[in-house]
Amino acid sequence: MTSSERKKVTKKDLRQVFWRSFALQGAFNYERMQNLGFGYAMLPIIKRLYQKKADQTAAMERHLEIFNTTPQVSPLIMGISAAMEEENANSEGFDVNSINAVKASLMGPLAGIGDSLFWGTFRIIAAGIGVSLALNGNILGPILFLILFNIPHLLLRILGLKYGYEVGVNSLERIQREGLMDTVMNVVTIVGLLVVGALVGSLLNINTPLVFEVSGAEVVIQDIIDSILPNMLPLAFVFILFKLIRKNVSVTKLTLSTLVVGIVLSIIGIL
Repeated sequence: MTSSERKKVTKKDLRQVFWRSFALQGAFNYERMQNLGFGYAMLPIIKRLYQKKADQTAAMERHLEIFNTTPQVSPLIMGISAAMEEENANSEGFDVNSINAVKASLMGPLAGIGDSLFWGTFRIIAAGIGVSLALNGNILGPILFLILFNIPHLLLRILGLKYGYEVGVNSLERIQREGLMDTVMNVVTIVGLLVVGALVGSLLNINTPLVFEVSGAEVVIQDIIDSILPNMLPLAFVFILFKLIRKNVSVTKLTLSTLVVGIVLSIIGIL
């Protein structure tokens, strides 16, 4: 394919992605989180690169998979995704599964960085300065808070989208040329699994209060479980949910069932 025939994302398309990225959480849902907002932001890219309706539909479905990260860092992932969609539109042998694999591997680590920077640092500093002025009746208090928080926020959105796309394009060309896609896929899969495993161990808290008396001695079931494998109950619960999801059980049904079963087991003293 010659350079004149190559389908390419324009600066106008990237500007549209930038403005649409602010609506990332506009249709947040508990099944796939920010997927609708991400898909909405990627629409200009999809329409630019794919002329056939079937190709546009397939691309949109790709970006409606689960997505969740700090909103301020999302344009970086959108830029990389735009570069990967561009490569897919111009290369017949491109592995489309790598697009969501890269998204999944980036959203967790970037969320950790983004949450620490914006919710744990910039917001606190900006609020401290703004509140100190507002307590003295100074109208600059809330204004200064918004300025101090949004300067790094907007800079990261702009530069993240720009360099995410540019680095993505340059890297993907080399990856395709040297046949490194399988290695990249393995790496991002491992990183994604590590992130999910860490989330299970740190955020999912399932314990049992069951205690038995054996020959006058108290036996704490949770201590026995922890001695075998710490966090065994959360791990088992995740594997059960994973198995049910693989069998196409509705996530909504699983969520409601988890609530009901949790309440019942808590009432009868098992959890």
